[in-house]
Amino acid sequence: MKPVVSVFWFRRDLRLHDNAGLFHALQSGQPVLPVFIFDSEILGSLEDNDDRRVEFIHQALNNMQEELVRMGSSLDVRYGKPLQVYQELLAEYDIKEVFTNHDYEPYARKRDQDIGEWLNGKGCAFHTYKDQVIFEKNEVLKDDGTPYTVFTPYSRKWKSVLGMQPLPSFAAKKWHNRFLQQEPRSVPTLESMGFRAAGMPFPSDSWKKEVILRYKEQRDIPSLPGTSRLSVHLRFGTISIRELVREAGALNETFLNELIWRDFYHMILWHFPQVVDHSFKPAYDAIRWSNNEAAFTAWCKGQTGYPIVDAGMRELNETGYMHNRVRMIVASFLTKHLLIDWRWGEGYFARKLLDFDLAANNGGWQWAAGSGCDAAPYFRVFNPYLQTQKFDPDLKYIRKWVPEFEELTYVRPIVVHEEARKRCLDVYAAALKK
Repeated sequence: MKPVVSVFWFRRDLRLHDNAGLFHALQSGQPVLPVFIFDSEILGSLEDNDDRRVEFIHQALNNMQEELVRMGSSLDVRYGKPLQVYQELLAEYDIKEVFTNHDYEPYARKRDQDIGEWLNGKGCAFHTYKDQVIFEKNEVLKDDGTPYTVFTPYSRKWKSVLGMQPLPSFAAKKWHNRFLQQEPRSVPTLESMGFRAAGMPFPSDSWKKEVILRYKEQRDIPSLPGTSRLSVHLRFGTISIRELVREAGALNETFLNELIWRDFYHMILWHFPQVVDHSFKPAYDAIRWSNNEAAFTAWCKGQTGYPIVDAGMRELNETGYMHNRVRMIVASFLTKHLLIDWRWGEGYFARKLLDFDLAANNGGWQWAAGSGCDAAPYFRVFNPYLQTQKFDPDLKYIRKWVPEFEELTYVRPIVVHEEARKRCLDVYAAALKK
């Protein structure tokens, strides 16, 4: 006799606490088998065998495994294509239902549709729930029923909707004895999947009250620990967005607005999936990018001759993180000063960022290029020198990452600001007049 179970499928929700789909799975009436799949299609597309996101996931799984083993249960972690893994699971278990949480990215939507239809054909129900955002899809719309495309009115409506329906809590501790009781299973090693650990520490999953309280004043200063550094934990769901909004969001409206931006970009991706490959504003697809490969390589390596830009790129390459203000500066520089297609920069960030999130990364890059919804106007070209004076006046951030910037050995600027600005305005204007 095969064990009768419900499956909870972990993806972007790597925690046992306040997890919407897991909460519902534990009430299903069957013992819950917790499953995680290292998707070989996703991992196979990664360029670096020391990709720290895979290491982060691996570490989070081991942390959950310790909790589950104390309950007499175990994670079932597998490597392969999701459909093949479910074929294996159905051969081993009598699965009545599969529970998971929503994912909004195009690949994930197609994967979930295919898996759900296949499971339904096998007599197994497939349930998905909202977990990684506060509001999704059609939950915050204009009065005429259409999606917002500008952040400020969206945020006002978001706050209004939140005020009318308090956030749910999905605490499931009292149901932890409903996990399938089984011997511990080993989590596949990174090496067995073709990866290796870099061994660098990850940002803490706890937030500091003093950072949130001073967030508005300090968040734009890259030399200060003025941001929460929680983005990777929100990306992989090792913390609950509901708890963060309820507790930290109540302390500082500027910080809350940053969390609302997450919902906004996920909503945009849901309603306008074409933004993955095309400009939100179609006219911007007519821009004649220079796409100079040598200039792009210099940008990637932090060798542009603009210290604030180079500092950001070196921070990214070494740590997998870049301060948010500096992200805007380097993105503006690539698209405006170098006239390189925003998709090139988006792709490089997707490869390097520990907190890479398709919706937010795409939204941020299109904002910088002027091609997105609620974007900076195309004629707004960040001056790297003025940005430095404003946000790194003592050059602490630059000295940390570009110590040679005052030496004769430092690379000369690859473009002249005023010339690059004029070229940008001319090229954009020519494209947008058509």
